[in-house]
Amino acid sequence: MVMLFGVPGGWELVVIVLVILLIFGGKKLPELAQGLGKGIKEFKKATNETADEDKKTDEITSGKEKDV
Repeated sequence: MVMLFGVPGGWELVVIVLVILLIFGGKKLPELAQGLGKGIKEFKKATNETADEDKKTDEITSGKEKDV
């Protein structure tokens, strides 16, 4: 049974994978996966850098408040 708002089951995943294989072909899939992996890695790096900047800003502002 197909759910409207859920995770696809076993057969649905098989059909999705087959359609992707037909569209992109077997040779192109590793390149797509590598590009997706690099994109995720860069996104995580950017979010970590933003979090580090936020921590530094918090430390600076809390340090100024203590000096006053």
